[in-house]
Amino acid sequence: MTKAAELAKMGEVLTNSQIGGRRNLIINGAMQVAQRGTSLAMAHDGNTGNYLIDRFQCTFGGSPSTLDGTYAQVADHPLESNGKSLKWTTGTAESAIASDELLLFQQKVEAQNLQNLQFASSNALKTTLSFYVKSSITGTFATSLRKRDTTERIINKTYTINSANTWERKILTFDGDTDSGAGIANDNGEGIRVIWHLMAGTDFTTGSSTSGWKDFALADLADGQATNAIATTAGATWQITDCQWEIGEQATPFEHRSFGEELNMCRRYFFKTFPQGITPAVHQTDAIYHSLEDYSSGYAVFCLPYPVEMRTTPTGVFFPAGSSSGGTTGQVSYWDGSWKNGNATFISSTGSETSMSCEMLGTTNIKLIQYNFTADAEL
Repeated sequence: MTKAAELAKMGEVLTNSQIGGRRNLIINGAMQVAQRGTSLAMAHDGNTGNYLIDRFQCTFGGSPSTLDGTYAQVADHPLESNGKSLKWTTGTAESAIASDELLLFQQKVEAQNLQNLQFASSNALKTTLSFYVKSSITGTFATSLRKRDTTERIINKTYTINSANTWERKILTFDGDTDSGAGIANDNGEGIRVIWHLMAGTDFTTGSSTSGWKDFALADLADGQATNAIATTAGATWQITDCQWEIGEQATPFEHRSFGEELNMCRRYFFKTFPQGITPAVHQTDAIYHSLEDYSSGYAVFCLPYPVEMRTTPTGVFFPAGSSSGGTTGQVSYWDGSWKNGNATFISSTGSETSMSCEMLGTTNIKLIQYNFTADAEL
């Protein structure tokens, strides 16, 4: 090969593989965006599955009897003085791990964003997951790629935390899946879950998914998980940041995106009218105002465009705002000589990924409303 051909080939590799263009398949891997708030209490008898940091879901599974803890966004980062990370802190420890128990964090990646993996063909590409992790507990932990649509498939890798309370970078490379059942639908459904396991009972750890891609079975879900001490130790912590999942066998430097770009990517799945840094709640002073347009006798309508097209028609929730008293989630505040609260009803329930349209009853004398709103289209 001539020198010119070598340089041309190198340019092709840099452009088409890992260095050029958008690399990270994970959204919000630096944990910068947290539209729902910065701290969330989780408990075996209460909140067992929810989002806090955008796109990262915490899930309890099975029947934990005492476990609770806190899922938080914290100002702690291995490289940046003002960077963020996701942090789990165990409150009440689980006294004993039953076979059906789970504690994990996961991001569900939209299927149409994964077409370039070329799964279910002989060209299926390897991928590499890299992240920084810090924990008060040392030991070996499982990480999964779990494909949900068409034929369910799974592959697991393990990583080891060697030093307590020390940031360590972990790099895991996964084979591409050439199996005929490995195809990923080109749609807005769930493609692959990237899962970090913190606790797993024996129902999920006796499989063989660490050997390569296979048809999913429950025994494979946390295959390789060798310690559950995070869940059985009160005050134990686990943190993660700079999560990057990319095509290829090499972990490249973390792909930093601007806050605005990351926020808009997150808004495809969850959107709020509240200012950033404000947890959704009733009677926040910053709110959306609408003058109402009479639609027919006793009715009025209003519309709010979303900042980006959402993944699917979202589940919307209203919050009364401003200086009205009382009121509950699901209501808006309105003025008819004084601020009061009332119910609003969604008119459009399908095909409305770009805006919401609503109506209010009994609005003959109501010309102004104020409210906040959340829209959830998570996978």
